[in-house]
Amino acid sequence: MDLQLTEQVVFIAGSTRGIGRSIAETLLEEGARVVVTGRSEPEVEAASRELTARFGAECVLGVAGDLRDDAEIARAYAATVDRFGRIDHLIANLGTGAGEAGWNPPACDWERLFAMNVFASTRLAQQAIPFFQANKKKGSILFVSSIVAVEATPAPLPYSAAKAALNNYAKNLARQLGPEGIRVNTIAPGNIFFPGGSWGRHLSERRQAVEQMLQTEVPLRRFGTPEEIAAFAAFLCSQRAGFATGACFVVDGGQTRTV
Repeated sequence: MDLQLTEQVVFIAGSTRGIGRSIAETLLEEGARVVVTGRSEPEVEAASRELTARFGAECVLGVAGDLRDDAEIARAYAATVDRFGRIDHLIANLGTGAGEAGWNPPACDWERLFAMNVFASTRLAQQAIPFFQANKKKGSILFVSSIVAVEATPAPLPYSAAKAALNNYAKNLARQLGPEGIRVNTIAPGNIFFPGGSWGRHLSERRQAVEQMLQTEVPLRRFGTPEEIAAFAAFLCSQRAGFATGACFVVDGGQTRTV
């Protein structure tokens, strides 16, 4: 299927590895122009160099910076517009689930996990919206959430609450921006395995328990891949999904039971 994303400009927050990197590769394969971002300048440079070698320098821009900071967001968007002339889509793939388990997490976990999983994404959206409003074809925003936002899991409480807040923000934002033709959606991945990700560490520490979890909790009985999430994300950016807004799309191998 031709997603008609040729020369569309996509800003991907958090795209040097894992899900974000796969989204960048998938969009480039569809002919889009992609902005690769991350906090580590060496990682951004390495990812940009590898993608440029495959897809051409005219299609890839790397921008390093801490996208929790308003000034860094403004700088990254300015670099994007200076290079490509506009921004058509924002994919906010930001966050971390690292924190203490149990009913009494420390206050610093609440502050840190909300800052990473909610506030950074909302700041990205707020600064991106004027660019979409200036586009005749408008654009879309896609937030990368998690299944912890839609169902009770053993994940740290602040992480689950933060992702749930992000889902709610996205749905309400979609209602406000819909009349302007700007679409807002959320994708909630399940257990996604990639080199250097948290599931690799869990497998090395407690392989039997993880494999048992996959067999009993995930009907497809396996991890998902970044490429599977990326394909769905690319579709949601495209006009093939032009009537989809205000939705949370769960992609988890059937794990969740309440959505």
